[in-house]
Amino acid sequence: MRSEGDTWDIVSGVGMTALGVAAARAIETKRPDALVHDEYAAQFVVASGDSDMNRLINDPTLWAQIPFTSGFIGYRSRFFDEFFLSMAADAVTQAVILAAGLDARAYRLDWPAGAVVFEIDQPKVLEFKRQVLTESGAVPRSDRREVAVDLRGDWPAALVEAGFDPTSPTAWSAEGLLPYLPGAAQDALFARISQLSVPGSTVAAETVGKGVDIARIAEQESEHLKDTPFGKVDLAALFYTDERTDPAELLAAHGWTTSSLRLQELAERYNRPVAPVAEPLAEMFDSTRYLTAVKP
Repeated sequence: MRSEGDTWDIVSGVGMTALGVAAARAIETKRPDALVHDEYAAQFVVASGDSDMNRLINDPTLWAQIPFTSGFIGYRSRFFDEFFLSMAADAVTQAVILAAGLDARAYRLDWPAGAVVFEIDQPKVLEFKRQVLTESGAVPRSDRREVAVDLRGDWPAALVEAGFDPTSPTAWSAEGLLPYLPGAAQDALFARISQLSVPGSTVAAETVGKGVDIARIAEQESEHLKDTPFGKVDLAALFYTDERTDPAELLAAHGWTTSSLRLQELAERYNRPVAPVAEPLAEMFDSTRYLTAVKP
């Protein structure tokens, strides 16, 4: 179970979920109809040494058994890719990736000239990612800056210390993050984002619809996935399920203009039908919202 101040590396706790997402992106990249191409995802999995995740990315017969690898991560990754590419089109040159995990967008997207990308995550996660990318000879396409800090703490101070400019419009992303934060920390996250953002700033976040019983779904998901390579990831033990404010409502209260999409709407946008999935994962996917907010 989670505890105050708990930490993790890439093969334990919350870090293991980041590795699982990297595995899913590696599989997505191999699809003939891939929505994203992430050449670094498989490198992270191999470097981790985790036998289950390596078996997963090398055995296509396993992919259809796990909805995370049968297209869901493709839709999600494409949504956030497009969010940052729209930032480039609008000449916004400052981005913050909250809980960056093994996200390699600083390396694989076409950023505008002078773009600075801040990646916030646990120290051991960032250290692992840096080591793998350095050894592979990867070169970032932006000014990438690591911010090793826990998002349950005073992360704004660490961000500013890393060179964040609160007077410049910023693109913020919260992908696959919110259930791993206590309710108070989630509410503080968006309040702080609003405080640090000037007009022209944007936010993209993956959220869960109101009224959804996250604790029940997490328990059912953990049971459903126990005999798969994701079996060691116990979502019920990693998620926080306490009360929290809907991010769209919180941002709207601070003057942001918000909109959101369901998974089915992303599937229609990207012209790739959603593969059928069994409960409880179907309920989770149906309740997921992809939020975009703009500060006028």
